[in-house]
Amino acid sequence: MLAETICSAVSAAGLGIAAITAYRKRFLTATRIAAYSLVPIGLVLTGAVEWVSDLVFKPSTWIGVGLLGLAWALFMTTRAVERRRAVRATQEDAVAPQASAPSLGAGRTAATPTPKRDEKTSAPKRKEKHPKAGSAAPAEDFSDIEAILKKHGI
Repeated sequence: MLAETICSAVSAAGLGIAAITAYRKRFLTATRIAAYSLVPIGLVLTGAVEWVSDLVFKPSTWIGVGLLGLAWALFMTTRAVERRRAVRATQEDAVAPQASAPSLGAGRTAATPTPKRDEKTSAPKRKEKHPKAGSAAPAEDFSDIEAILKKHGI
């Protein structure tokens, strides 16, 4: 009852200020003030003020708001823990013991000539993919790198 009276008084005062502003030939501003001043009385007539006052002054409502806040905090905490675990798992997988050994495989580059074909089967001759355990690492061909360095005068 008190909230409805206060809202009605605020609306009446706002409409009075809008009338004075319109008298001074500021019609656009007066219309805006009138629109703002009609909001409180509209809230009273729709029952929103009663709903808000019930919301604010009931202890059970505040207990419900507190429980909703607690549930949200628990959801966010579990989500953060899951994300942290996922990040740690990806960091542990990224540095595997096998990944620390350098790769010695011979790859083809644009400067590497194409393998010669066998005349009998017309299939390219293939090099051995995996060197034997007792053999030394294959010698690397740095001729293309040397050619680039010579081209630039280094």
